[in-house]
Amino acid sequence: MKVLGTVGLPGSGKGEAAAVAREAGVPVVTMGDVIREACRDRGLDPAQHHGDVATALREEGGPGAIAERSLPKIEESLAASESETILVDGLRSPAEADRFEAAFGDGFVLVSVEAPFETRAERLADRGRDGSDLDREALEAREERELGFGMGDVMARADVTVENTGSLDAFHERIRELLDVPAEAEIDR
Repeated sequence: MKVLGTVGLPGSGKGEAAAVAREAGVPVVTMGDVIREACRDRGLDPAQHHGDVATALREEGGPGAIAERSLPKIEESLAASESETILVDGLRSPAEADRFEAAFGDGFVLVSVEAPFETRAERLADRGRDGSDLDREALEAREERELGFGMGDVMARADVTVENTGSLDAFHERIRELLDVPAEAEIDR
């Protein structure tokens, strides 16, 4: 079993890595989905309260709370799949990395997906999220919040760093290599 955990600042390419995995038949568990589910359980709109609920979950359950809530989803996804690999999208804190390392041992591989601020801001603007000229302050605030969870420390201790500054095809190929899936598993876009 191989569990790839991705970490990276907004717009770095974590979601694109998850898309590559899904297209290749590799299950994906998105930690942000755990937070969105908690928002809905609390009667809150995930679009407006995601950051607040993420902070609250960590205050209530400790810094590894979101990883802990993700473990059953990871186990279910692996059990339902023929794949020996799973991608866990969106680690934020050292405690989350610690929890996955404890659960999966040497089978856990931490992957930092990285790109410069301007590149990420442009990508988010293209998606209509947190990156337009008017929302650069929002992107900076979001990054500050996520770095406050310890994301920079998690990125620094990654087993593998993927610089997502080249072509989309090159990025897809690098992710397929990490997932151990053949190049034929192309993305339909």
